[in-house]
Amino acid sequence: MPRYVIERDIPEIGSAERETLRGAAEKSNTVLADMKAEQKDIQWEHSYVAGDKTFCIYISANEALIQEHAERSGFPATKITEVRKMIDPETAKD
Repeated sequence: MPRYVIERDIPEIGSAERETLRGAAEKSNTVLADMKAEQKDIQWEHSYVAGDKTFCIYISANEALIQEHAERSGFPATKITEVRKMIDPETAKD
């Protein structure tokens, strides 16, 4: 299943308190659970929080489900990019 990077413009998210981030995670998880109950194939792996953006990694059957999650959760999906390949330090080895 495809993996995506979702860039979300959220002003001052990088300075948000832990409780705010916890609330955001709970909201996202609730929407994801609802979508799974509707037989929609989408999963949140993790997110990076930096400055005025988050970069979220999702596995999803398609980009439309990511857009739907963004609309239902209230978290913008400013830019969605499908991951084509992954590399890491091991890639350099024979």
